[in-house]
Amino acid sequence: MPLAIVIDLDPNIVRLGPLLITWHGVFSVLGIIAAARLGFWLLERNGVELKGGGGDGLAWMVIVGLIGARLLYVWENFRIFANGQLLRMFALTEGGISQWGGLFGAMLGAFIWARRSKFSYWKMIDAGGPATMIGLAIGRIGDVINGEHHGTPTTLPWGVEYVNPNTLGEPGRIVHPEVAYEMVLCLVILAAILPFHERLKKRLPDGALGLIYFGIYAAGRFLLSFMRTDPSVFLGLRQAQLASALVVVAALILVPVLFRRAARAGAPAPANPSRA
Repeated sequence: MPLAIVIDLDPNIVRLGPLLITWHGVFSVLGIIAAARLGFWLLERNGVELKGGGGDGLAWMVIVGLIGARLLYVWENFRIFANGQLLRMFALTEGGISQWGGLFGAMLGAFIWARRSKFSYWKMIDAGGPATMIGLAIGRIGDVINGEHHGTPTTLPWGVEYVNPNTLGEPGRIVHPEVAYEMVLCLVILAAILPFHERLKKRLPDGALGLIYFGIYAAGRFLLSFMRTDPSVFLGLRQAQLASALVVVAALILVPVLFRRAARAGAPAPANPSRA
């Protein structure tokens, strides 16, 4: 047998009546808290006044994010809910969310909050880039414990084998710890850009820096998804890869648009011929 990292951790912490508390849920909450703290701190440094400490904005992003996460998961795994089991779509305690669905939902929630609060949505994107990285990095700890996202087989010495009777992994198989790779990716992006965040903000138009965070992460996530066993949905690509490709394309299009818009806004007004 090849070397492997054996994970014998119960993904479930305690059941309180119908409520099951899992390590995935605990680290997801911790990730949301860390993302909110970092994101709101960066927003305030960028001149955005947060009424009520940003609690209303957090509510919008979390609620719409959870809806988006569940909707995309249900779409991707609709076969699970077919055959008269449609009501299981609302059984959130059974688990089942999509990371990209959650991110897209949170972006929509942030847009609603920015419009209601009358401040720039692009400033939200700038703060949301690093906030998302720290939130995902912490949230992935729970995924490493529960083994829910199945990696492809490997003989590398850092392959993982899940052996706990309650694991959501695949006992008996040594697989890539793909979610751990994603955690490292987020931390590397954060360590590489965040120390220069304020300096870059002065050189880039609002929104560009956040899109750079998201674009780099999406490119990395696209490649790492080849180490998952998720089913393909289009042209041999997985749902996460299609979403990642969409984010990369959006970043490549929007960053130049933001630069051109900033250049037009800073250009002097043309002379009026009638007054020449």
